[in-house]
Amino acid sequence: MRFAALYDIHGNLPALEAVLRDIRQADVDQIVVGGDVVPGPLPCEALRRLLDLDLPSHFIHGNGELAILAQMAGARTGSVTYWGTTLGARPPESIVEIYRWTAAQLQPDLEPVLAHWPKTLQLEIDGLGQVLFCHSTPRSETEVFTRLTSEDRLLPIFQGLNAPVVVCGHTHMQFDRMIGRTRVVNAGSVGMPFGEPGAYWLLLGPDVQLRHTRYDVAKAAKRIRATGYPQAQHFAAHNILQPPSEKEMLEAFAKAELKS
Repeated sequence: MRFAALYDIHGNLPALEAVLRDIRQADVDQIVVGGDVVPGPLPCEALRRLLDLDLPSHFIHGNGELAILAQMAGARTGSVTYWGTTLGARPPESIVEIYRWTAAQLQPDLEPVLAHWPKTLQLEIDGLGQVLFCHSTPRSETEVFTRLTSEDRLLPIFQGLNAPVVVCGHTHMQFDRMIGRTRVVNAGSVGMPFGEPGAYWLLLGPDVQLRHTRYDVAKAAKRIRATGYPQAQHFAAHNILQPPSEKEMLEAFAKAELKS
């Protein structure tokens, strides 16, 4: 059995469609979606595309889904508890605008779908054994760590998990490293990568392959610009055509390591 792990799609439907074409060619048997399908420019379209797949698919939530669920609930009650870098703190207005817009796009039937996604998922995969899927770390959807984070700081999080392999995302950069006796692999981001443009994902079984799918980014950027997404121009320019460099983001994330 071969599994594909898709993380951090962020409503980038053109990138998702390109990855799904590669998945077909790779004879994948099942798909794991590791959270943060939303928010993004084409949130309903990306969610529907995944929910309509004819391959067995598993979903876990990311901080993005939790933020949008909070926004949808708040729209009914008039009070929003924000899911930010500091739990409950109000994010910058530019982020709040994205949450509001994305929540308004989602049809009511999608809310219970998102609400029922679990925090983590554990599957048996040929050649790898038990694999634990989480969005960021097994205990949090928002903690930041990278390939450069010291092992000493990470050992308390990843030891004693009863799974030799952990797959995560959240920081949008692929890596494959050991933390004690646990192999921890970041799937990268399908829709908002850092580094070279394209879509990043994992092929699992019997080993781990870090995959990079190239697609027509100019055509995708044009499609994103035509949406009503509040930051469509910025998303097209800086998340599709010319993403931030890995070096730039490693420096930025170093300031936020293991903070929830």
